[in-house]
Amino acid sequence: MQSSRPHTWLEGTGDWAWPGQSGAAVELLPPSWVPALPRHLEPAITVPAGVGTRHRQRGPARRFGASLLLVGLAATCVGLALDGRANLERLVGIQATQRPAAAEASPARSLAASPQPLPTVVPVSRDAAGSSIDSSSYPSPALHGEGSFLLYLPPGYAATIEHYPVIYLLHGNGQTDGSFLRIGLQATLDRLIARHTIPPVIAVMVQGGPGTNNWLNHDSGRYEAYVLEVQRLVDRMLPTIPDRKARAIAGYSMGGYGAMHLALTHPQSFAVAESWLGFFDGLEGRLHADRRLISRLGLRAFMYGGASDEIADPSENAAFAAALRAAGAEAHSAVYPGEHDFATLEAHLESTLAFAGRGLSGGH
Repeated sequence: MQSSRPHTWLEGTGDWAWPGQSGAAVELLPPSWVPALPRHLEPAITVPAGVGTRHRQRGPARRFGASLLLVGLAATCVGLALDGRANLERLVGIQATQRPAAAEASPARSLAASPQPLPTVVPVSRDAAGSSIDSSSYPSPALHGEGSFLLYLPPGYAATIEHYPVIYLLHGNGQTDGSFLRIGLQATLDRLIARHTIPPVIAVMVQGGPGTNNWLNHDSGRYEAYVLEVQRLVDRMLPTIPDRKARAIAGYSMGGYGAMHLALTHPQSFAVAESWLGFFDGLEGRLHADRRLISRLGLRAFMYGGASDEIADPSENAAFAAALRAAGAEAHSAVYPGEHDFATLEAHLESTLAFAGRGLSGGH
């Protein structure tokens, strides 16, 4: 596929025909709400080969150049390029061991009647649009250690009594919750909310553990249980809409697999699921086991691959979307120009978040 080829959207009328497969390519224009975004060069996502049976390299692994820096926005780029809670806190002078006085007025509000102590939510930064990034950590029973996550709280959060839908985000292998800020999540959600493309939402960027755990339960950490633990904790801590119709889960690479696995294994918890540059090894069995429940409850799903991805085979997206539709889900797939890197994620972040937000309770 040539890099100049337009984005391919499959809106339920057929699937992309990967080169070498039978059938004509189906190329539809994107829906009217999908914005056109330029590509930017960013560092590659490092995901080792051999994860699952089909999550493999299709050629020699390549590393990609450093990100382009935008003149005049150096401070912003530094903030977005810093992954991890400690770096974010150092950026704004917040120490993890103490809570500044200003945090007493934090927009993160806990429920007074919580049966157990809730973790502290520490303000990290606020942007010109009025949204904020907050940080929280707690002793996780699922991990037998510290669990933590970053929060995106929408503009106007502190001044309203609204309850919000939530998007949960899972990162790839070797990355951190801060990687979503690196690809522009805060500014992208600000724009979508300001344009009324999606309702105001809370985004929860979950910090996973080391290694290729695929967000599954292992002896080293019960990561599937951990995500559900965070979801229940967030419903206690923040003014969310505590209903599956108001929850989406998405992730990239290994996180894409984790998001789809959690949505299929716990269909009562999430109404929207997305996989970005992900894979689906072994999920066919889970889909078959839960097809009746998925058909009854409904599931809105989107998955995409990169045409030049040498880590996760992009041809798998259309086949899995078709299997989801056969089970009664509303599922769409696409193959975009791009590789297994942050450039591809950034280029399509706005459209994927729009898809997720529009599928939640209160969406347009």
